[in-house]
Amino acid sequence: MSRRRLDVLGEPHPAYVVWELTLRCDHACTHCGSRAAVARDHELSPAEALAVVPQLAALGAREVVLIGGEAYLHPGFLELVRALAAAGVSPTMTTGGKGITPELARAMAEAGLVRVSVSIDGLAPTHDRMRASRGSFARATAALGHLREAGIRIAANTNLNRLNRDDLEPLYEHLRGQGIGSWQVQLTAPLGRAADRVDMILQPWDLLDLLPRIAALKLRARGDGIVLMPGNNLGYFGPEEGLLRSLHADGDDHFMGCQAGRFVMGIESDGAVKGCPSLQTRAYAGASVRGAELATIWREDPKVGALRSRTLEDLWGLCRECVFAETCMGGCSFTAHSILGRPGNDPYCHFRARTLAMRGLRERLVPVARAPGEPFDNGRFELVLEPLDAPDPGARLSAARRSSARDRVGLPVVREGEPGRGA
Repeated sequence: MSRRRLDVLGEPHPAYVVWELTLRCDHACTHCGSRAAVARDHELSPAEALAVVPQLAALGAREVVLIGGEAYLHPGFLELVRALAAAGVSPTMTTGGKGITPELARAMAEAGLVRVSVSIDGLAPTHDRMRASRGSFARATAALGHLREAGIRIAANTNLNRLNRDDLEPLYEHLRGQGIGSWQVQLTAPLGRAADRVDMILQPWDLLDLLPRIAALKLRARGDGIVLMPGNNLGYFGPEEGLLRSLHADGDDHFMGCQAGRFVMGIESDGAVKGCPSLQTRAYAGASVRGAELATIWREDPKVGALRSRTLEDLWGLCRECVFAETCMGGCSFTAHSILGRPGNDPYCHFRARTLAMRGLRERLVPVARAPGEPFDNGRFELVLEPLDAPDPGARLSAARRSSARDRVGLPVVREGEPGRGA
C-alpha cells in the first residue's frame, strides 16, 4: 500500500491502483491468492491496456502497481510503464523477481519504473518451499541487486504465516544487507492456494507473539533508514499501533478502515475492475474496461463500490461490539471474507486477541468448507472460542474432534450468517 495517508485525499477516487497485467507466472507459489500460473482467458492486449492509462490519469490515480502473475511476462509491460510515466502516474511494481536480469532491470529503469518491491517470504529453505521453486530465494535476492544497480528504488514484501514466522528477524538482516528502502509485512490470508493449505495459516492468538516482534523490528529499521510498514490485514489498535502505522517517530497514525472502492482500485488481467486487488473475484469483480469507461465502472458499478458506503450495521460478531468499530469498520475486508464468507468480522486483530487473552480465551480457526479452486477464491472457517492455554491441535481437525472440543469448553462457534453473536 502507498505510504500516503489515503484518508485525507478527499472524495473517493482510485489514488492507488494495483493492476494485474497477466496471470501468467514463472512461479506457482503455495500461498498465491490468485492461483497464478497460466494466463487468464481473454487478457487485455497491449493496445487495450494502453487505452486504460489516460482513464486512470483522468480519475486521479497517483500510483499504479503492476503485478501478475508476473507483470514482465505481459507483452506490453515496458510500453505500459512508459505510458503511465508520461501520463504523470507513478509506475511501480511487485514481483517474485525470478526473471529479472540485469538487462531487464535496465530496460525497466529506462521505461520509467520508479520502485520495485520483490516478494521474499523467508530465508532460502522457507522461501523456496513457499514459492515451490528451488533457487527462488537466490534469484529474488539477485533481482534486488540488479534493480538497485539499474537505479530503481528497491523494496521487499513478505507474507507472514506459520511456515516463516521464525525467519522474521534473520530475514530483516538479509533484506537490510541488500539495501532495501522499505519493507511491507502482511498476513497470509486463506485466499487462493493458501486456502488449500490451512496448516500454514496463522491462528489469531499468534498475533500476541508476532506484533511485538514486528514493532521491535520497526524500531531497528527506523535506525537503519528503512521504512517498515504493516499491510492492511496486520495490526489494529494494540499498544504498538501508532508505531507500526506511522512513518515518523512522533507519529500517531492508526488503521482507518478498508479503503476498497474508496481510494483503492484493482484491475484484473481480463479488464475486470474491483475495489481492491485482493478481493474475491466472484463476489466483488465488476464490469470490464473492455465494455465500459473506467470512470463509469468506478462510480456506478455496485460490486466495485460495494464496500464504499458500509455503516456500523454491516459489522457483526466481536467487530460490531468493539470500541474501535466506527474507525476500523471490521478490519480487512478480503481477509474477513476469506475466513467467514463475508466482511465485517475479522479475527486477525491484535486488540481482539489481547482482549480475549486478558479473559483467558482465544479464537481458533477451524476449516469447514474447501475453496473451489478459482483465482481469488476462499473456503470457510468456523471460529472456536476456547481457553488461552488449550493445546494447539493444528488447523486440520475432523468434525468429531471439533465437536468434542466445543463440548469440552462449552463455548459457542460463530458461523457465516449469524451476525451479532459474540465471537
